[in-house]
Amino acid sequence: MTEAAAEKRVSWAELFFDLVFVVAVTQVSTFLEHDVSWDGALKALVVFVPIYWLWVGTAIQTNLQDTSRPLFRIRLFTVALAAVFMALSLPAAYDHLGLLYAGAYWAGRLVLGIGVVIASVRAGRVPINPYSVSMLLTGPMLVIGAFMNTDAREVVWGLAALIDLATPSVLRSRLRNMHLDASHLAERFGLFVLIALGESVVAVGGSLDAERLTVAQAFAVGVAFVIAAGLWWVYFHFAADAMRHAMATARVQLDITRLVLSYGHLAFIGAVILVAVGLRESIADPTHDLTWAAAGLLAGGVALYLASFGFTRWAMFRLVSTTRLTAAGVVLLLLPVAPQVPSLVTLTALATVLIVLNTVELARVEQIGWRARLSRRPGSDAEAPQDVR
Repeated sequence: MTEAAAEKRVSWAELFFDLVFVVAVTQVSTFLEHDVSWDGALKALVVFVPIYWLWVGTAIQTNLQDTSRPLFRIRLFTVALAAVFMALSLPAAYDHLGLLYAGAYWAGRLVLGIGVVIASVRAGRVPINPYSVSMLLTGPMLVIGAFMNTDAREVVWGLAALIDLATPSVLRSRLRNMHLDASHLAERFGLFVLIALGESVVAVGGSLDAERLTVAQAFAVGVAFVIAAGLWWVYFHFAADAMRHAMATARVQLDITRLVLSYGHLAFIGAVILVAVGLRESIADPTHDLTWAAAGLLAGGVALYLASFGFTRWAMFRLVSTTRLTAAGVVLLLLPVAPQVPSLVTLTALATVLIVLNTVELARVEQIGWRARLSRRPGSDAEAPQDVR
């Protein structure tokens, strides 16, 4: 059987499951839009991490399990229902719906983890893994935090989120022999990035009243869409295949799974959510300048998104992503200027940075491709192809 034939494909059940997280990402974006501040961003992160971690845990299980089995699909849809209640309660998670939010997370992790724990016991292994940690520690922490006031709740939930994220690293020695289908898992995380990018498209096309659309707003919509498309290009034109390759060839797959997929994609998705909120603020009145907080979310989100590729590339290949880190630095230089100029100017500057970045990378690929063709000629001393980023 060839490698291509052996690869596991994303199932219809998984795609249906992901629809729930479209709602969840929208709710996080809306939550942040109602409190465009650094405190609001921190609170949004704290409530997003459990939703993200529930999705990550499910993605690992669908990678390891046969999703065509009816009983597993029932488990999958039960977790999806828990995610529905998390998304439903998210806007008031720091208020009267905190217990529903926390209880839904705990229930979802219990449904995910019970099968993993039973399998570990049957295999004679001590069931200490990210699932059991969330079942016995972080899930209950969220429920306990739901009975506290807002500030204490944020602290307890933030600590629980850190524990969940740190668990794969702390338990690395126990998990290092786990084998995953590289193509399937890389595609699953790419789909979550696509969900987040979809929220930025919604911000572009769904935040205005068409009957009152001005010329400036129409131009801003066009530029904002270029930004969304540019972010898509940065990930899917080059990086997605690199992540799949790194996962397939890694000596320890867990290292790519936790560093590049779990941690790196939390940064990617969080950054896109920040950008989506910033786009809404910019398009609403493109002739006026942004507040410092809104400018920070927009430009800071783009910079975080680009800089995160520096982390993932180093984690995968121990190489520096010069083009993307340089572009991230240029975006940060725009940040102090953004609140002083009309938001349309800021949008145009960000779109220009992304266009230049993608053009430079594409040109370097073409150059290396030419060198690669030349190097295959007998007697050629041309350089071998290299990763352009």
